Amino acid sequence: MKKRVAPRVSSAVRGHRRIICVTASAALLVPLLIDRSADGTPSDQRLQDDYTAAANEYRVPQSVLMGVSYLQSRWDSHPGSPSVVGGYGPMHLVDARRLQPQQTPQQGAVRPRTGAAGQPASPDASFPADRAGPSADLERAALLTGLPAEQLRNDDAANVRGGAALLAATQRQLGKPLSPDPADWWETVTRFPGAADRTSAVTYANDVFDVIRRGAHRTTDAGQHVSLAANPRVRPHSLLAEGTPRPEEVDCPPELSCSWLSAPYVEIDDDQYGNHQLADRPRDQRIDYIVIHDTEAPLASMLQTVQDPEEASWHYSIRSRDGHITQHVRTKDAAWHSGSQFVNARSIGIEHEGFLRQPDAWYTETMYRASARLVKYLAKKYGVPLDRQHVFGHDNVPAPTEDSIPDMHDDPGPFWDWRHYFDLLGAPLKATAGPDSDVVMILPDYPTHHPLFTGCTKSGVTCAPHGSSAVRLHTDPDDGAPLIQDPGRHPDGEDSTEDVDDLGSRVSAGQTFAVADRTGDWTAIWYQGHKAWFKNPPAHPTAVGARGRMVTPKEGLREVEAFGRALPEADAFPEEGDEQPAESPLPYTLRAGQRYVTQSRVLGSYLEKPSSDNSPSPVVKGQEAYYEIQLGHRLAYVRASDVDVVKSTAAAGPPGDAAGTPLS
Repeated sequence: MKKRVAPRVSSAVRGHRRIICVTASAALLVPLLIDRSADGTPSDQRLQDDYTAAANEYRVPQSVLMGVSYLQSRWDSHPGSPSVVGGYGPMHLVDARRLQPQQTPQQGAVRPRTGAAGQPASPDASFPADRAGPSADLERAALLTGLPAEQLRNDDAANVRGGAALLAATQRQLGKPLSPDPADWWETVTRFPGAADRTSAVTYANDVFDVIRRGAHRTTDAGQHVSLAANPRVRPHSLLAEGTPRPEEVDCPPELSCSWLSAPYVEIDDDQYGNHQLADRPRDQRIDYIVIHDTEAPLASMLQTVQDPEEASWHYSIRSRDGHITQHVRTKDAAWHSGSQFVNARSIGIEHEGFLRQPDAWYTETMYRASARLVKYLAKKYGVPLDRQHVFGHDNVPAPTEDSIPDMHDDPGPFWDWRHYFDLLGAPLKATAGPDSDVVMILPDYPTHHPLFTGCTKSGVTCAPHGSSAVRLHTDPDDGAPLIQDPGRHPDGEDSTEDVDDLGSRVSAGQTFAVADRTGDWTAIWYQGHKAWFKNPPAHPTAVGARGRMVTPKEGLREVEAFGRALPEADAFPEEGDEQPAESPLPYTLRAGQRYVTQSRVLGSYLEKPSSDNSPSPVVKGQEAYYEIQLGHRLAYVRASDVDVVKSTAAAGPPGDAAGTPLS
């Protein structure tokens, strides 16, 4: 989220720009054309051979070396580019002298506020420094291998050798043999990341051994095909992690390192309270959504922000370097994080330290995994479905009113790996119907899908090629056709652009849409009231067949209004209480014959303003039903009384055909 200094306002609708996926059974990716080096080794298998050679040289089980590397980087190299903690290469060896600046905001991000920030995450006193052991230190790896540090930063083979040398040295320091049995290396693996607490160290090692047990296959960011065969005999360690005792406010799974830093609930004006609302969820209102943000600021700055009663708030922050989680608002209360009071009242907001334009530096595997564990835990506890209409980005939050659309946020952006994230959630995004289904799920091959973006370093300047979850939409089935226009995002009639912040003409992995047409390698979907085309060749698909329910305007209705929130009917509001919010249709309509995928039916509700007696804010509940739909890049709502619900079929009908099987 791009942080903005908030004015003194009376509304609880506050938000700011935020911004951010892996199982060991990740899908095999599309191979590149193979050429061979002088020694006959296929150029896309060199990294695989590097792991073999380093494992043999330092007598480390290759599965342990590759499992650790997978947890460190998913075998990606980001050539010569360090992470925010100065980590390089497939082993993410950390060079403390090359730490990234703590912020490199682009295009309007504000500077961190001065003053003392809360420091919720100190090392675990029950896990002394000598237990933490040496981290993946690049300088130490250079000494052990005899290679220059510069070579370990820029050469994958050297980097892998450095990781193997560190593992072997730690194994010897622990008085353990250089055994070929992976199980004998468990304690050494706990030491590799230099975790500050036992909980994190044990969780890290268990993740490594889960990768070894399941196996993994992947094409890296450098086009290297890497494979780790499954070893079902290897199991995560049974030792329970023992971390620092947690405050009672913390709602977090036991295998994660979590702390508490409270957001204030104080009076800031007469009868106006901030920076969140007291509630009694899920008793007074269901928790339906989990919203993924990124901070667009260093975490230290955000920890100051969340303690300011006139600023926005969110439930959890996740640190980039080690995945440490800090909770700020109880899950029963409503934080001000999404820019929509309606979504705030029904959601949990999670901030991830990072900048959407610098995913390689900030979107670490450790942070992805900590986030997925937290979301999986919360989703199970509160009954949130693990799909992209219930777990979504800040950039998918529906604008509550037409005039708020241009101010809605765009994090975690097109480089957040939704496919990997849902793998980690245990709910993989995949085809659920044949290729001719009348519903498709957007699902590009993230590492090899490189749509053009601009604005990562400077407005109008092309971004470096990068894997992406986003798929671009056109007005016709042609690469040269104009991009789809968004009248809400660009109310002055400006064209959609390829800027990294412009959501007007793109969709994202995991989102599902009704098919409007097909021709050749192109597929059209219904998108904000229009046909929107994207390239979807069978050999390299960017979408797969899916099953689901769709809404379509009732017979006789030429078009149906779409809304950014589901409000109660007028007579549901008490005579005494908040002024009834005005209904504000969005500038998009569903037209006769069009269809939009729905994954939930909701009743209108409205969370009134905070009270002065520290009691939960009243919830106005209506009886009018709405369907939540995937209208465009963002979600929207339509009245149930305006639409029929139909099931998808295995084979698509003629373009624009609204026939289907009605649901009861």
